[in-house]
Amino acid sequence: MPTLTIPLSEVDSVSPDSFRQLPRSTASYHVWTIGCQMNVADSERLESALDQMGLSKAADAVDADVVVLNSCVVRQSAEDKVTSMLGHMKPLKHENKNKIVALMGCLVGPNTKNLREQFPQVDVFMRPQQYQPLLDIVGNRLDIDPSGCVGPLTASPAVTAYIPIIHGCNKMCSFCIIPYRRGREVSRSIADIVHETELLADRGVKEITLLGQNVDSYGQDLTAGVDLADLLESVHEIDSIERIRFLTSHPNDMSDHIIETVAELPKVCENINLPFQAGDDSVLTRMRRGYTNREYRDKIAKIREKIPGVSITTDLIVGFCGETDKQFERTYNLVKDIRFDKVHSAMYSTRPGTIASKKMEDNVPAETKRERLHIIDDLQTNIQGEINGHYLDETIEILLEDVKRDTAYGRNRNDKLVYVDDATHSIGHRVDVTIHRTGPWSLGGAIASLAGEDGGSNGHS
Repeated sequence: MPTLTIPLSEVDSVSPDSFRQLPRSTASYHVWTIGCQMNVADSERLESALDQMGLSKAADAVDADVVVLNSCVVRQSAEDKVTSMLGHMKPLKHENKNKIVALMGCLVGPNTKNLREQFPQVDVFMRPQQYQPLLDIVGNRLDIDPSGCVGPLTASPAVTAYIPIIHGCNKMCSFCIIPYRRGREVSRSIADIVHETELLADRGVKEITLLGQNVDSYGQDLTAGVDLADLLESVHEIDSIERIRFLTSHPNDMSDHIIETVAELPKVCENINLPFQAGDDSVLTRMRRGYTNREYRDKIAKIREKIPGVSITTDLIVGFCGETDKQFERTYNLVKDIRFDKVHSAMYSTRPGTIASKKMEDNVPAETKRERLHIIDDLQTNIQGEINGHYLDETIEILLEDVKRDTAYGRNRNDKLVYVDDATHSIGHRVDVTIHRTGPWSLGGAIASLAGEDGGSNGHS
């Protein structure tokens, strides 16, 4: 599977020859990841490459020969965590100068001069999806050629997997740094994505999530005249894939074709992530979102009409430049009226280089931002508790994904997290679970039957 990379000429890294050789049998790596699902997918692909080169996975950075920090800068809080982790690398690098420290992801822009001066403990800087510089260094230390041993880069075998289908974003929202760090939209071909999905299915994956910064714009840069709906139809044909999800969407690109296809295809889950970011029209204009409060509400109404039982999640920002109490109230009312299944809320923080940072004043006091965030979070906690409470004593289909603290867990088609009693033996299976415990953040229950047996559900439910 081809990967999207940035030319090596744009990379600022150390010479591979500056490191001593390391026996292959003892080489290890540790990847630390923060940020969105795209970052998780990038890390999984890098881990796949390092696994293929013969490295083992270390539990922490202290014991690893290669340490990778996959960074996020979408909010100041995320960047602060990355900076803190970089600080932890200083003594580790001092103690072992042969330890390779790599910084990857959205903190790395086209020019790494300032980063190199600020973080001399880092050996190589890589932008998103840019794996080769590190692989070359590791290959030199192990005395192997990465091109000869690294095949398709996919997620490790698991029940569920992320598949990036489009990289970058063209929307240029005024608050967002992503287009500057991940670039313009580049879609993979349907054939390429189907091939990766088949590889994952052969390794036991049952559910895939198609990823993009704006997943609904998939195919707009391709000459074949395809869109996300066409892709969904293609991966739907792969027999052993049982569930399909996708995120993150943009209201302007959530077309009728996509909505109708989700409604028609049994494997596509009834779960839509549709960020609205703000409920006031003037704030939306300053954000360059391209729609109004009314248009967003109409889109939600259409989705709910076409996809019965759909769960809807969203993202929002409080305290954007110039947001007044009245404007915030419209955001509050939208959350109250729509009753989302989940809300990812955040305080606005200026991202250097964005349109907002250049043309707008971040003039909402920090205390006001925190207060507004708490108001939204309290409201949404109550809404989620009420929505999830309706599952009590209901029997629903769960795909069991893994075990945490000796308890199996998985999700239903609406993306509700469910902990299941006495089910560790059923990981990787769809099971019907009777819900006995509910709360805002998760559900709990016991197996009633394997899905498809004794009235178990299949397809849309």
